[in-house]
Amino acid sequence: MTQDSGLASWLHLTLTPGLGAATIRELLKQLGLPEKILAAPRRELARLVSPAALAALDSEPVARSVERSLAWLAQPGCALVTLADAAYPPLLLEIGDPPPLLYCRGRIELLGRPSLAIVGSRNASAQGNANAEQFARAFSTAGLTIISGLAQGIDAAAHRGGLAGEGSTIAVLGTGVDLVYPSAHAALAEEIAARGLLVSEYPLGMKALAHHFPRRNRLISGLAQGCLVIEAALASGSLITARAAAEQGREVFAVPGSIHSPLSKGCHALIKSGAKLAESAEDVLSELASFRRSGFASTRIPAERGAAAPAENEPLLACMGFDPVDVDSLCTRAGMPAERVSAELLRLELGGRITALPGGLYQRLS
Repeated sequence: MTQDSGLASWLHLTLTPGLGAATIRELLKQLGLPEKILAAPRRELARLVSPAALAALDSEPVARSVERSLAWLAQPGCALVTLADAAYPPLLLEIGDPPPLLYCRGRIELLGRPSLAIVGSRNASAQGNANAEQFARAFSTAGLTIISGLAQGIDAAAHRGGLAGEGSTIAVLGTGVDLVYPSAHAALAEEIAARGLLVSEYPLGMKALAHHFPRRNRLISGLAQGCLVIEAALASGSLITARAAAEQGREVFAVPGSIHSPLSKGCHALIKSGAKLAESAEDVLSELASFRRSGFASTRIPAERGAAAPAENEPLLACMGFDPVDVDSLCTRAGMPAERVSAELLRLELGGRITALPGGLYQRLS
């Protein structure tokens, strides 16, 4: 982590409107570290930056933003990691558009650990969320840091699973690292800041904007050796992350699902296009041989405590299969009256064996 007087210069460059990451990298290449860039004659800088950016470079608003950022940095657990730092994630240096500066809260040493991205639907099913948490817990127990985006659904479940193991978790944000989006995840974000790591390339105070999240996704995949997709519709943003992972030379994995579920369509499309099918944590770890060479143990998803009775002892459960099903179909399959089926469904739901879905459907949980 950069601690010297040059840190203000890094902030100065990255907080100047009109100086994008590509321009800053070109300035670094041609002129050296930010202190030398800022000390260069403005006519020399004019060859590389726009007039508007050049005017903003010496403006009072930028100076105030630098001061606010330095004040934030003085708080416990806050850090800035620049392209010149040893702590800068080596995998990010391999992507096409690495950010010059990362704002961090938490354990920055996690940036250098072997890691796996887990992404998926914001509107995940109960089974999808359970799968994400179980997979993440298994990977984290094996020593992998779980990377995701703090979104609703699969992301949040993956972070919770990551926190349950020694690998912990990194949340890559589409806002400033001092904000939480969605706000419902404020407690989860604080837990990650305490035991894992929050990361953002965006300045402090930057609110959630739609175009930030596709760009954020390239960092989720870029920080990891591989990317696992759990439940994704064909139009899901998770597929953007998977595509970025493939373009960055990372392994891509997908968990298959019901052929009738819209949330399986994206995963099935990935598998058809070359992603590796993942039914267990072992499927992923066996593919990522480098993890084994690094001393990470092979593992399987832990068994649930207090395992439920086999489906053979639950006639209605056996009739359900694993696809969503309505009450009328269950009555036909089981040969039971609607009143009895409804009572059995309530009992199974209270027992955590099934979950109710929108539209009057029910689905069995593994």
